Amino acid sequence: MLFQAPVLLYGQETVLASTQSLSAPPQGNPSVHITLDEAILRARNNEPAFAAAVAASQISSLDHSIARASLLPNATYHNQFIYTQPANGPTGSNNASIDSPSIGSAPRFIANNAVHEYTSQGIISETVGLQQITAVSRAAATAAVASAELEIARRGLVAAVVGLFYNSLAADRRLLVAQRASQEASSFTALTELRENAREAAHADVVKAQLQQQQRERDLADAALQVQKTRLELGVLLFPDPRSPFTLTISPVPAPLASRTEVEAAATRSNPELQSAMSSLRVSSLDVNSARAAYLPDLGLSFTYGIDAAQFAANGRDGVRNLGYSATATLDIPVWDWLSTQHRVRQAQILRDAAKTALTATQRRLIAQLDEFYAEASVARDQLQSLQVSAQTAQESLRLTRLRYTAGEATVLEVVDAQNSLTSAELAREDGTVRYETALANLQILTGTI
Repeated sequence: MLFQAPVLLYGQETVLASTQSLSAPPQGNPSVHITLDEAILRARNNEPAFAAAVAASQISSLDHSIARASLLPNATYHNQFIYTQPANGPTGSNNASIDSPSIGSAPRFIANNAVHEYTSQGIISETVGLQQITAVSRAAATAAVASAELEIARRGLVAAVVGLFYNSLAADRRLLVAQRASQEASSFTALTELRENAREAAHADVVKAQLQQQQRERDLADAALQVQKTRLELGVLLFPDPRSPFTLTISPVPAPLASRTEVEAAATRSNPELQSAMSSLRVSSLDVNSARAAYLPDLGLSFTYGIDAAQFAANGRDGVRNLGYSATATLDIPVWDWLSTQHRVRQAQILRDAAKTALTATQRRLIAQLDEFYAEASVARDQLQSLQVSAQTAQESLRLTRLRYTAGEATVLEVVDAQNSLTSAELAREDGTVRYETALANLQILTGTI
């Protein structure tokens, strides 16, 4: 594993209370602690698109088994009874009877052997050709493509879960900031009213504080609504009832960022897009071979053992042994098909060239994504400490400004500005933390760590 960190329960009762009051989840259900790994596991069990990718991969594996089975001889136990109108009989001559000896060996249809014919045979057949051999390799390559596509679908699902998980986490954190800002605005309103009653501040200060408090209350309501929306979106992937209560569990400190060398090695080794493109190119190359195989003959072999006689018995009435065998070998040599094979070969070559282009494009995109995701995670990591310092500085600035206002040395506008600065700094700090966690998760997805 490239990135590991201990976990810490995140979520306060105020956050859950605000969320549950809006969404009205089923009564009596305890809150479930959800880590990112748990969310991914639940989503894999609930997402229909991922289930379809799993089914496609399993079907491709079975197609490979079917292609291999086509190289082996097939055995069939064939049973048949044929009745043919006799050449002589009541309908052919008024003097002949149905028991006449001439009836048994003279069928009316020359393609049939007797009036009564019984066939009971075991048949083993085999067709040998380059197309059958190429089909096995192609099925294996197709199974590899399906396996890579399954991994792509899994990582796409993980990316969706990561986005919803951290969006919900960000909404929870922004709700906490909104609650603190609302409490701060309410406290400041009370302070201005006390100073007005003591004839130490003008009524304009109270009005300004009340306006600030009203705005913070609206921000709190919006933050609570956003918590509800993000939790419902995540709950759709996790629970039968998306309104089920849950608490997010995260690491206490952001996980460290691996070195660039480790990330590049992991991305090159286990990138499903690259594997899918390489397997698709192999499938296209095998399609060219399969199309060219139409120029070559196919050898058909068949061995039959059993009876094909007028009596359903091992021995005939005249003492002849009915049990016997036959073997056939057929070689079909293609001569002329009006250039259809040549055109099929050309079609396969065109698709192979397109697959080569797709492979090189995938390689270029992998390089660009690796640089982009690593740079994003690196910059976000470097900004975390600065954002934390800014939040602490803004908090100290608000404390000092309130003290100056209480002493009559600062105006209400300075206090409101300090409140807004603290709120902005706290939101930026929470957004920066989530930004780093998201960028790190995207990098882990690219390298196959999660």
